[in-house]
Amino acid sequence: MKQIIVVFTALLFFSCGNEPTHDFTLKGYVKGLKKGTVYLQRQNDALMETIDSLEVNGSANFELHAELSEPEMLFLKLDKNDNDEGTIVFFADKGVTEINSTLKNFNFDAIIKGSKQQETLEEYLLMMSKFSNRNLELIQESLDASKANDTTVSFEDNYNKLIKRKYLYTINFAVSHPDSEVSPYLAVSEVPNTGVKFLEEIYNALTDKVKVSKYGKQLQDLITERKAE
Repeated sequence: MKQIIVVFTALLFFSCGNEPTHDFTLKGYVKGLKKGTVYLQRQNDALMETIDSLEVNGSANFELHAELSEPEMLFLKLDKNDNDEGTIVFFADKGVTEINSTLKNFNFDAIIKGSKQQETLEEYLLMMSKFSNRNLELIQESLDASKANDTTVSFEDNYNKLIKRKYLYTINFAVSHPDSEVSPYLAVSEVPNTGVKFLEEIYNALTDKVKVSKYGKQLQDLITERKAE
């Protein structure tokens, strides 16, 4: 009897030891989704790497998993099996992130709850949406001026001023969030062509922990490359 217990315990331990481990869970819900495939992906250099995937058949709820060594941008891709795809970009960290969206407007209806980095990113994106709205206003103003033969309105000048304001806001936002991995991410993804002194200003403001993060290292490499040009 003792031998049976020992063997059973060993088998149980072996079985548990071979279970897949993960420290990140994505819980998703897509209203209207009945069939399709969802992919959890990360960008690896210029390529997209699929971390986990699931074929959806009848249920709008799904779970995907990953191992994360640190916070990073991940991508939730939906293949609807009708030559139509959509992708939601979000900042992930260890723990659980929830994404709720709709089949009709998968990209735009997404509500994301999870990491503190995602909250910081959404704060930034809210202001970026205001810049986008202003850009549309400038286009409309330019069209109206053209119809009225009004040469006092210069779309190019106003657009350049808007871009400058956008760059300055991004730099200031990054500097004012030194303890977030979002800051170096914005530097390398949104303003990589800005002056080296501004990139250095962002990098120097970062906490030691963020400096050695994935995006902190990318920012450091970017500064080195820019200085070598």
